[in-house]
Amino acid sequence: MGRSMLIDQTYPDRRAIDQAVDVLASGGVVVMPTDSVYGIGCAAQPGNPGHERIFAIKRRDRVQTLPWLIADADDLMRYAVDLAPASIALATAFWPGALTLVVRASEEVAPEYRRADGTIALRLPDSNLVRELARRCGCALATTSANTHGEAAAVSGETVEPRIVEAADLTLDAGPAPLALASTIVDAAGSEPRILREGAIPRERIMEALA
Repeated sequence: MGRSMLIDQTYPDRRAIDQAVDVLASGGVVVMPTDSVYGIGCAAQPGNPGHERIFAIKRRDRVQTLPWLIADADDLMRYAVDLAPASIALATAFWPGALTLVVRASEEVAPEYRRADGTIALRLPDSNLVRELARRCGCALATTSANTHGEAAAVSGETVEPRIVEAADLTLDAGPAPLALASTIVDAAGSEPRILREGAIPRERIMEALA
C-alpha cells in the first residue's frame, strides 16, 4: 500500500525530504508535485527497478523514454553534449520553469534512459522540493506525468488516481500544482529547434527567446 504525505513544494519539510530520498535511493517510485503537473518518478540510476515499474504503473509502452528532472542549471552540461546555442538560450530564458529540452545525451546518461536517437529530455523545474530531491539523490529523477497513459494529467494531489497512489511507494501531496499545465517541449538536438509540444510556455515566448 502506497504512503501519502502532505508537503510544501516551496518550503519542503526536511523529514519529508529524508523519507522521499530514502525511497528513491532504494529503487522506489515516488509521486511528486512539480510546478507544472504531478509526476511519478525514480532516481535515474542504471538498473533501477523503479524505472520499469513506472511504465507498468502508467500502463505506458516501454519503447518510450522518461524525461529527467534535474537539480541545477549546471546539470545541462553534465547530461548533455554538443549543445547548440539555441538550447543555451532557451535554458537561460526559461529555467527553472516549465520548459523541457531534448538534447544529445552525454555518457552519464545510461543507455536504458536514452531515446533511440541518442537524446534525452531534460527539465529544471521551478520546484524547491523536486530540485532538492534530485540534489540529495545525486542524480536526475526520471519522471513522467502521474496518470494512466492517455488520461488527463493530475494537477493536484487529490486528482492523482487512487490506483497510482496505491502502486507507488510514496506520494507527496502539495495541493494544486502552480501552473496546472504540462511543460513545453523543444527539440534542441538538431540544427534548428522544433517545438514538439506547446504547454505552459507559449510558442510566441519560445520564438522570442530564439530571436
